[in-house]
Amino acid sequence: MFCEEADVQDAAPAPATNASAPAGSGAAPAPATPSAARTAGRGGLAIAFAKVSFIIFGFAQQLLLERLLGQAGYGQISRVLAIVGVLNNVVVATAIQGVSRVVSTATEENVDAAFARTLRVHVALAIVLSLGFALAAGTIAAEVGAPHVATPLRIVAAVVLLYGIYAPLVGSLNGRRRFLDQAGLDVGYGLLRTLGMGVGAFVLLRLGGSGTLGATLGFVSAAALIVPIAITRSGVGKSGTAGPSTREYLGFLGPLALGQLALNLLLQTDLLLLSRFVGREAGRLGLAATAADDLIGIYRGVQLFSFLPYQLLMSVSFVLFPMLAKARAEKSEPLVAEYTRAGVRIALLVTGAVSGTIAALAPHVLRFAYKSSAIWEHGGPVLRVLALGMGSFAILGITSAALTGLGRERMSATFNALAVCLVALGCVVVTPRLVFGPPMLFGTAISTSIALGLVAVVAAIALRREAGAFVAPLSLVRVVVAAAVTVAMGMQLPWLGKPAVLIQGLVTGALYLSVLVVTGELGTKDLSLVRKVLGKA
Repeated sequence: MFCEEADVQDAAPAPATNASAPAGSGAAPAPATPSAARTAGRGGLAIAFAKVSFIIFGFAQQLLLERLLGQAGYGQISRVLAIVGVLNNVVVATAIQGVSRVVSTATEENVDAAFARTLRVHVALAIVLSLGFALAAGTIAAEVGAPHVATPLRIVAAVVLLYGIYAPLVGSLNGRRRFLDQAGLDVGYGLLRTLGMGVGAFVLLRLGGSGTLGATLGFVSAAALIVPIAITRSGVGKSGTAGPSTREYLGFLGPLALGQLALNLLLQTDLLLLSRFVGREAGRLGLAATAADDLIGIYRGVQLFSFLPYQLLMSVSFVLFPMLAKARAEKSEPLVAEYTRAGVRIALLVTGAVSGTIAALAPHVLRFAYKSSAIWEHGGPVLRVLALGMGSFAILGITSAALTGLGRERMSATFNALAVCLVALGCVVVTPRLVFGPPMLFGTAISTSIALGLVAVVAAIALRREAGAFVAPLSLVRVVVAAAVTVAMGMQLPWLGKPAVLIQGLVTGALYLSVLVVTGELGTKDLSLVRKVLGKA
C-alpha cells in the first residue's frame, strides 16, 4: 500500500499466543538467543529496506500519475484507490497476521497442512468480498460524490480477489521467518504496480481513452502477475488436518478484521468525506465534476507526504512487537516494558524527524514533486498542518500495534474506531461550512489533526497502563522541542529551485538531530544499538 492501496508490510504483527487464538499446534516458543535476536534484526532490516523501496515506488507511481493524468485525473484515480484501499488493506492485514500466526505456531511436520487450510479460507473470503465490492461499486461512487468513477471501481474489484490470494502466501513466509523472500516480493510488486499503472494510463491516453481507466487496468495486471510469482516462493501447502478449524480461524480473524477496518477507515476518512462534500458543493454551484477532482488531487498530493511517518514506522512494528508479544506470552513483564519503551522511543524519534522536516518545507516539498502549480500553491499550508497531525497518527499506529501484540486487539480497535468517529465528526462539522475551494482542504486538515492528536494521547495512556511503560517524559519533551525548532527554522528558508530542496531537507534534518544530541536524547548508546543490530558488535 501507499496509503490508498495495500502494502503487504502494512499489517501490525500477530498478537501474542492466547487461549482464544487458533494455533497450528501446541508447540512452545523457543527461548530467545543472541543469534535469534540478530536474525530478527537482520530480518527487520530486510523488511525495512523493502518498506523504503515500496515507498519510493509509491512516490514514483503517484508523481507519474499526476503528470500523465493531470490534476483532475489524479483526483479521480486517487478516489478509486482510496475507496478500494480500505477493503484491500483489511484483506491484506488479516491474511498476513492470521496465516503468520498459524504457521509460526505449527510444528515443522504440520506447517504445510496448516497453511493450506488457512489459504482455502482466505481464497473463499476473497471471492465473496471481490464480488460484493463490484456489485456495490456504483452505490459507493455516488456516496462519495464521484459517480463518474463507478466503472474503474468495478474493475479494481479484481484486485481484492488477487490480494486475497497473495497476502496469505506472504503471511506464510512471515510465519516461517523467511523475511528475505517476503521483502523480495514486496520490492518486486512495488515495481510491477508502478510500471503497470503508468503504462496503462499512458496507453489509454494515447488511444484517446480514459487515463484513469488505464491506470486501473494496470493495477489489476500487476496484481495478477505477482500472485504466481509468490506461489513459487511460498507454495500452497498440502492436504491435512493440522491447523485450526474454519470456525476457529474465522473467530480469530473477526476481531482482527474489525480492528483493521477501523484503522484503514481512519487512513481515508478525511479524504472520503472531503470527496463527498466537494462533489456535492460542485454540483450545487453548477460546476463540472473535474472541479471537485481538482481539489481531491491537491489533498491527495498532501496526503502522499503526510503519511510518510506512518509508512516508515510499520517496519518497526513488524520486528519489535512480535518480540513484545513473546515476552508477554512468557510472562516476562520487565521485557514487555523494555521493548515497549524502546519501540515507542524509536517511533517518536523517526516521527519527529520526518514530520518536522516535511512541515518545515511543506510548500517547497510539493513544488519539488508536482507539475501542477495548484498543488503546491494551495497545498503548502494544508501539508504543514497535516504533516504534524499525521505524526500523531504514526504514534497511534505504533501504540495500536503494541496493544495488539499484547493481546489487546479489542482495545486497539476501539481506539482506531474512536479516531474514525472524531475525524468524521470534525469533517462533518467543519468542511461543509467552508467556501468551496482551498478553505475546505485546510479545514479538513485541521479537524483531522486535532482528532488524531487527542486519540493518540488517550491510547498512549492506555499502553502505559498495560505495558508498564511508554516513553520517558523527558524524551517526549526533547523530540517536541527539536521538531518545533526544525519547523520554525525551515519556514524561513526561501525557494531556491528544485535541487536546493534536497539540500534544505538535509539541513533541516541535521538541525533536528543536532538538537537531540545537544539535549542529550541521542548519544553513544544509540550508536552501540545500531552496531549490535547490524551484527558488528
